[in-house]
Parts: sequence; C-alpha cells; structure tokens
Amino acid sequence: MKYSDEQRINKIYDYATRLQQYIVDKEITKEMLLTDYSLQWLVTTPLYNIGEHAYNLSQKYKAEHSEVPWAMISGLRHRLVHDYDGTNWNIIVEVVFEEIPALIAQIEQFYVKK
Repeated sequence: MKYSDEQRINKIYDYATRLQQYIVDKEITKEMLLTDYSLQWLVTTPLYNIGEHAYNLSQKYKAEHSEVPWAMISGLRHRLVHDYDGTNWNIIVEVVFEEIPALIAQIEQFYVKK
C-alpha cells in the first residue's frame, strides 16, 4: 500500500506514542529492557514500523523537516531487521527512553494529528 507522507507521519507518531505509553504503563525500566528477552522482542516491532515509515517518506518531506534524524531512524530499522543478533541493547534502551520521547516532541512541533 502506498501511503502519503501525512499518513506515514501519523503512523510514526502512533507507534511512538503507543510504545512510550506501554513503557510508562508497565513501569518498564532501562534495566528490564536490557535483560528481558520478551521486552526486547516487544519494542522491536514498533521500532521496525517507525523506521520503515521514516525510510519511505518523500525526500521533499524529509528535507522540509530536516531537524528529525530520518536516516538514523530508518537505519536503526535496517540494523534491527538485518543484524538482530548483533543488536546493541544499550543503544536500543537509549532510543526507547531518550530518542522516542524526543521524536514525539519533534513531530508535535510540526504536525498536528488529524
């Protein structure tokens, strides 16, 4: 299915906010994510989806919102998918606890969900 940039941003925002809310609701800590294999599996799916939609945004859209590190977001997805066994979970913990909230805030600055 071909999505518009607006639809992709909406999906990125939804996946990010749902992931963040799940982390908060379940009181998941950084230490838990570093050691619990089931939690690691749980967070990778939204990260895959966020990265896939970021990768497929138009070049024009990415340039208009260059403050967002689109290449890093899509690169993380590629790394998780193609080198899962080599995943550095310290980086993923940083992404989940630091970068996802920052991404949500960035999107909220330029995009109002419709």
